[in-house]
Amino acid sequence: MLSRLGKKKKTLIVTISALFTLQASFSSTALAGDTLPYAGSSATGLNQPTQHGYTANDILEWEPETDKDAEMLRSRVPLQERNQAFTPTQANPALSPETQMFNLAGDYGNAFMDSTAYTNKFGQYTFPYWQYVDYYSYWHGMASADVPKDLYNPSLPWYERWFEFGVLNIPNPAYTNAAHKNGVKSLGVIFFSSNDRGPQTYTQMLVKDKDGNFPVAEKLIEIAQYYGFDGYFFNQEESSGVAVKDIPTYKEFLKVIRDSGLYVQWYDSVHNTTGRTRYENEFTAVNSPFVKDSKYGDLAHSIFLNYLWGKQKMENSKAHAESLGLNPLETVFAGVEAGGDRFNKHRNDLRNNLDSNGKPMNSIALLGSDFTHHGLDEDLGGEDTMRRSNSDYQWMSFIRDRAWWTGPNQDPTNTGRNPNVSLSDVAAKGDNWDGVAAYIAERSVIQGSNFVSNFNLGRGLAYYVNGKVSNPEEWSNINIQDIPVTWQWWMETSGTPLQADFDFGPTYNAGQRYDYEKVGAYNGGNSLVVNGTLDAENFLRLYKTDLQVKEGSKFTISYHKTSQDDSSVMSIGLIFKDNPEKVVKVEVPQSGKKTNGWKTANLDLSKYSGNEIAAFGIVFDNGGQEKIENYQVNIGQVKISDGSIEKPKAPTGLQITKALRDSNEMYISWNLNDYDDVKQYNVYNNGAYVGGIYDEVFYIKNLKGLSGEIAVTAVSQVGQESDPAVVPYDLTKGVHNIKANQSDNGDMVVSWENPENLQGKITVDISTEYDYAKEVNKSVTVDSGKTEAKLPKMPINGDKYHLKIKIGNHDWVSYRGTFIDRTIEAYPAENVTIEGTSVTWELPEARDWHYLYVYENGEAKTFNTTYSQGRKPYIVRGRTHLNELTFQTKSTDSILEFVMVDYSGNKASTVVRITMDDLYSVINGLVEKEELTISAGERLTDTLMTANQHYHGDRVKQAVTHLEKFKEEIDRNQLKEVSEDTKNMLKASADYLLKTWSN
Repeated sequence: MLSRLGKKKKTLIVTISALFTLQASFSSTALAGDTLPYAGSSATGLNQPTQHGYTANDILEWEPETDKDAEMLRSRVPLQERNQAFTPTQANPALSPETQMFNLAGDYGNAFMDSTAYTNKFGQYTFPYWQYVDYYSYWHGMASADVPKDLYNPSLPWYERWFEFGVLNIPNPAYTNAAHKNGVKSLGVIFFSSNDRGPQTYTQMLVKDKDGNFPVAEKLIEIAQYYGFDGYFFNQEESSGVAVKDIPTYKEFLKVIRDSGLYVQWYDSVHNTTGRTRYENEFTAVNSPFVKDSKYGDLAHSIFLNYLWGKQKMENSKAHAESLGLNPLETVFAGVEAGGDRFNKHRNDLRNNLDSNGKPMNSIALLGSDFTHHGLDEDLGGEDTMRRSNSDYQWMSFIRDRAWWTGPNQDPTNTGRNPNVSLSDVAAKGDNWDGVAAYIAERSVIQGSNFVSNFNLGRGLAYYVNGKVSNPEEWSNINIQDIPVTWQWWMETSGTPLQADFDFGPTYNAGQRYDYEKVGAYNGGNSLVVNGTLDAENFLRLYKTDLQVKEGSKFTISYHKTSQDDSSVMSIGLIFKDNPEKVVKVEVPQSGKKTNGWKTANLDLSKYSGNEIAAFGIVFDNGGQEKIENYQVNIGQVKISDGSIEKPKAPTGLQITKALRDSNEMYISWNLNDYDDVKQYNVYNNGAYVGGIYDEVFYIKNLKGLSGEIAVTAVSQVGQESDPAVVPYDLTKGVHNIKANQSDNGDMVVSWENPENLQGKITVDISTEYDYAKEVNKSVTVDSGKTEAKLPKMPINGDKYHLKIKIGNHDWVSYRGTFIDRTIEAYPAENVTIEGTSVTWELPEARDWHYLYVYENGEAKTFNTTYSQGRKPYIVRGRTHLNELTFQTKSTDSILEFVMVDYSGNKASTVVRITMDDLYSVINGLVEKEELTISAGERLTDTLMTANQHYHGDRVKQAVTHLEKFKEEIDRNQLKEVSEDTKNMLKASADYLLKTWSN
């Protein structure tokens, strides 16, 4: 390497291990908003599917077959149609239903490398206010695909994340499914920032092919279609802005995305004329051309305005949108820094978005509204930094959520600021925030003539089936979240209001605000509990709907009354569209009696046939008794059905695709039916519920035994479960303790332990998964009782593989691993452009590159890092500052070498500038330092001189032959004292001359 043999200096080599030691020497705590890796049984499964971020090059090369876990991370629920607005049943009928909401927030958390679609952790955020949102986009950075997990040290501060985040993060598929159930569009995020995304820049995305097309844009369209989401939010915030010459190209790029049918929102951050990063804080001629341009037409559908706006800017924004023929309520979204301002004084005031008549002028966008959950630790303070994922603190998250979305009074009919409300127990207050429901009218997708809800929020401390615990493990899976209750809480009474809450069972900590007997769920993770002093009629409004009542319609309610027998009467309260002021009550017989567990009542609605239900809820009446103390009833399920939906047929094609015995995991698949017929599939293992999803694949994290059966049922739109499809398995008759060891030449030895008293030939299959380079499909068979097999000449390129072993005709047992990585491709010299002393380099395309050292005359160049963390003697993936894409050399004729190091420590040298005289000097220096014998040095020099003579004699072919001979001589034994780095540099120098002479 040049650091040992430069023209003038000898400099110290910085080793990879030393760099890791340096990084590990800092200590602090992780940023409170980060979701730290879960520990214990909730830790990410060894083979659990996880999401990752994407660089521009990842997008360009994207194929579902090579994207890790792609088939397991798709959203399959189609976007549901929302009902036409019906203002009489709104909590605030005066609100315009045309005001839209764009919510840019996290999903389950902010896990950089452990973002899963579902897992066994109760303390994850499952957003329950879809009725106030039109677009949900995900502010959730993720490491790019091949970043080793050990590069993330959660104990270090946020600026010590020395790894790469992708510029694209796609939505969590479970969140997209939940969004689509509620009629909400789900958007990926494309984010360019000089600090947060290192040397990644927009120009890497805007590349055109020879036909003038945008390959990255085309891939973005494919990615959205494959993963099932609806568009992109573009956040272009590089400090250097957008070059003026690139502005038209950027607009063309946006147009390609929009014209594909995907939704596009643009952030208010780029000056249309200068390209500078600039925040207008209103919709003006400076930023509107990225939405609608005089030359390119419609580009983005809307814009997310920066946060420093006021009344005048809102008026100007509305007027400018209308001058362009745009509807400001569809186009202009006034930004609110929810995660920054929280319940404190806001930098803006949504009342300033109302005109003189109190009508909204523009729509609203929130950033970081998930602070209600993820910000618990920051807001509460103290030493406990994991409250947001601690089961005992989730009650706080629910209250904070309600205070944010429905207002500090936690009543959507009584929004607005209230400095006297008591929220200090959850680190909130009511004097600065009105509640989203003060400005956004609730929406609904509940239509047709059938509907069912178990009030399931998509997480629990156990999973219940028909009122009994089916699986005692905690869980989160927003895939199976029911349509959330429309109003939290709209309780109408002339007396003492009853309390409503979600009951997660006996071990749930509901906080000091609630005092009720914990019952748990009927189906799912929670039920709806109503309790308190019943001294007058209470009407709890639950759902805004547009449901048709037919001759065969019935209302079914499953409830559990834990309080003593009394005179209370519970009724269903129906509000019909033709008379929305009236509540029609349908009494539940004998509802005043204490129940022995769950009870189901079927109520005939045929007398109301032909009516449309615009909303419904439950009425609780004291029945003439003056006061009923400690009244409590849990509502487990409500269902309206016209009898037209038949029980689904059992799923077909059920099979085990991977049985990972050693880690107790399993992958299964089946055939997917249309969403109109099946709303989800439930998965059981030995009778225990292990998850649900609308998809054709599922991952089981913890098997309920090494033998037994997997059962999958189809669930109809009214909750009927089909007969199960069943596949038996017996892993006790399979091998275990599988290990795979590979030598540097690729030969692999697979070993295992056999079960006792089981005979049969043993088959070993290996195949590549998500292979990039070399596809492998190989099978070997060994005799009964053997405990190892040899697989020669396996790849040594770091690809992933799937190993399967079976004894005789018994079940396959799987093992997944990664081939050793002993290969690296040199950094392409074509990626470097040299103009005098100015050197511009492009990001390597290698999937696993980690560092790029640059040596000038043997001295390591240094590069500035993001977050002001100083200069490093190398380029570090994801953390070298964007401004360093161009750097300066000390002279125009110095030796310039790039050395790429991958995550496995492999190195490759590329010389991008050297002369023949320089190369002579290098060899002489090696001889002087006795790293090279005199005779070896003379042979190398003679070979070079001969090559040089041929070249200057216009005998290029002969010159090339001698340069190749020079490279061969380097690998011979006489250079055994020379380091591999030096050999690589010498050969790279010859390659540079070969390329130069060939041109």
